[in-house]
Amino acid sequence: MRGIVMALALLGVPMADGIAANVQAAPSVRLVLQITIDGLRADLLNRYESGFGEGGFRYLLDEGIVYTNAHYQHANTETIVGHTTLATGTYPSTHGMVGNVWFDREAGELAYNIEDADAPLLATREETIEGEQVDPAQKRARTKGRSPRVILAPTLADTLSAYYAGRSKVFGVSGKDRSAVSMAGHTGKAFWFSTDNGDFVTSKYYYEAYPDWVRRWNGQRQAEKYAGTEWRLSSPLDTYLLAEQDDRPYEMDLKGFGRTFPHRFGEVGDKLLHTQVLVSPAGDQLLLDFSKALIVNEQLGRDSVPDYLSVSFSSVDAVNHFFGPSSLENEEVVRRLDRTLADLIKFIDKRVGLDNTLIVLSADHGMADMPEYMNSLGYDAGRLVPAEIVAAANEAGRQLGIEEVVRFFYRPYMYLNEEQIAAANLEHAQVAQTIARALTDMKGVELAVATGNPEMHQRSSLHNQVRRNQHVTRSGDIYVIQQPYWFLFDEGPIPAMHGSPWRYDTHVPIIFYGPGIGSRTVRRLVHPADVAPTVTALLGMTGPASATGTVLVEVIE
Repeated sequence: MRGIVMALALLGVPMADGIAANVQAAPSVRLVLQITIDGLRADLLNRYESGFGEGGFRYLLDEGIVYTNAHYQHANTETIVGHTTLATGTYPSTHGMVGNVWFDREAGELAYNIEDADAPLLATREETIEGEQVDPAQKRARTKGRSPRVILAPTLADTLSAYYAGRSKVFGVSGKDRSAVSMAGHTGKAFWFSTDNGDFVTSKYYYEAYPDWVRRWNGQRQAEKYAGTEWRLSSPLDTYLLAEQDDRPYEMDLKGFGRTFPHRFGEVGDKLLHTQVLVSPAGDQLLLDFSKALIVNEQLGRDSVPDYLSVSFSSVDAVNHFFGPSSLENEEVVRRLDRTLADLIKFIDKRVGLDNTLIVLSADHGMADMPEYMNSLGYDAGRLVPAEIVAAANEAGRQLGIEEVVRFFYRPYMYLNEEQIAAANLEHAQVAQTIARALTDMKGVELAVATGNPEMHQRSSLHNQVRRNQHVTRSGDIYVIQQPYWFLFDEGPIPAMHGSPWRYDTHVPIIFYGPGIGSRTVRRLVHPADVAPTVTALLGMTGPASATGTVLVEVIE
């Protein structure tokens, strides 16, 4: 047993202080099932626990090791950032995914995180419906090509592939492209739900043509079975904690989907049908059905070489964006996800066996309550729009003799106009610091950090979070942090947003369940970057090459 601890140390696996001496090797694992729930703030599991059934969240909470104080340590709590941190075990300063989008200085335009013109999507039909994306970040993409090439660090999935010489089958599936791609890593294969046509799609990075089983699954047109139906509550209204939170004026009606229950799906041919499906429990159900087909057809977990499947559920986050995390819709989508998870766990037990499966559940970020909701409770909060931030920065720049100091701003990063600063014979770092001070004085702004200045290395938690988010070529010159419960977001159809460094956005669940892992609740501070190195330690492998997270000793004791 002592030898295993020494071996882990020799492998370069970071170990927490005071690791127990009775660490032993985990029993044989044939499948690593990594479940990520987009937008599931950790306290929602406590909030809705009375509405959970058997076999889903409750099963994992009762039978697994539950970390109740897990927080991301980077500042920009967005989907690609959290997923890639879970996948690589390190921070965006290393893995490079600093936001859902960032400004490409060389191209002079925004870049969508996993966009890759050299990896076009594989067509699933002769004709597709060009729908409106639920996700505003995807609208920033120049092409529909997708790949993991821009992820700068190896992932857990890549590490598994290398260790077993390519014999491990590795897949990532999700309602979102970036969630599937980041978790599958560079060596796995990824599929995601298309809100254009309701199919699960992939790109030429992964395949030259769809496997036959995927063609058959897409040919069933399962998303279209929801056309003309309604999303209704699954239980009597008086059983819900948030029964009175169903009709709030600041929620969004997605063009006929409605603000209150029941929510009616559009008809076949409606360009928003598949977006509405994703903004409901139906999106998670479709992902479950596709995942089952993948497990069967790709024969996951059927031999002694461990396989890997990432299932990233997206509907909680989608519902949050339109209705907020303190809505009746949020409570219902989490309840329904509980049943979906129970179905998945039961299927895995029958197909692979829970004695042969390691399950890891977490989330990519939390979610903030909307400012209007907090106002109704007496808290002073509001909304900032990018134009206000840019105007204030340019005004401060004009006082320095620079006509237009802002080259580009997309939350949270501001990119300064280097040519105009040079023309004014001013030092870039001093200008950035002056602009940051001016922005910090704005109402609704907690702190603006000049990312290239020494203040980045101050020991405040906010500065440290910004530093961990800072990549030398992708991040901006100034990082803007809004005050708690203030939103800094584009005006448009999405009323709720995450992405701040505040605890409601950083707090996520972490649960480990599997052979040799006992049940326990752990309340010490841990980080999602700890997940990947913990999984590799359980499997007896060196952690992902760039991982900086610490092995969670409670899991391997």
